[in-house]
Amino acid sequence: MAYIGKTPTVGNFQVCDAISVVNNQAAYTMQVGGVNVSPETANHMLVSLNGILQAPGSSYTVSGSTITFASNLVTGDVINFIQILGSVLDLGVPSDATVSTAKIVDGAVTSAKLASGTGGKVLQCVYSVNATNVTFSNTTYGDVITINITPSKSTSDILIQANLMYRGNSTTGQDQGTAFKILRDSTELFASGGYQSYIYSNGANIDNKTNFSTAYLDTAHNTTSQITYKIQGNSQTGGGSIVYNETGESTLWVMEIDQ
Repeated sequence: MAYIGKTPTVGNFQVCDAISVVNNQAAYTMQVGGVNVSPETANHMLVSLNGILQAPGSSYTVSGSTITFASNLVTGDVINFIQILGSVLDLGVPSDATVSTAKIVDGAVTSAKLASGTGGKVLQCVYSVNATNVTFSNTTYGDVITINITPSKSTSDILIQANLMYRGNSTTGQDQGTAFKILRDSTELFASGGYQSYIYSNGANIDNKTNFSTAYLDTAHNTTSQITYKIQGNSQTGGGSIVYNETGESTLWVMEIDQ
């Protein structure tokens, strides 16, 4: 086909090492830098013998890295050069430091192509803030803060981190404590198993503010559909209540991690 401008140059152009003629020998090994090379075919070569270009197929043939001339060469013959052109559809091996980031197809570098110990990266991070009051006055759990994330890989891990703000109050002189749960949609991933944080009354009425932080690694979401993660809380049985998010913003962030 015709081109506008300079015709593209393709192929893996190599000039073979010098070859010394051996009297009455027709077959010779082709090397580049001391390493055997194998042209695609005899037609992918330029061979000069005694200053004359040779016709591929009739003047010489190729098998692997061996070139065999049609007749034995004798003392005084000179193989001026052998140039290997490479396949006209093959760009060959790129030179060092010539492949740019833009030339690599997105997603082409998989974990299977990484050296051992070099995997693992954060694929995405999603952040949520809630300053809306949520009040609990019994052991029933309710949502304190939620967040949505759509994993890009079903095999990735999701790191969940939260900092929860709350106020405890009591007019009965009881300690005020809160327990929490972490849910993936409706699946309970973790329950504190008891009160995570306490405000001690020492027998007096209280109205105190505090916070606590938690983290959890979800290694089994197994989906690329949207997930809703929830932090749920409750209040100690008895007088008084726990009010989340009243004393400041509770925060929740999740990170998708590729192992």
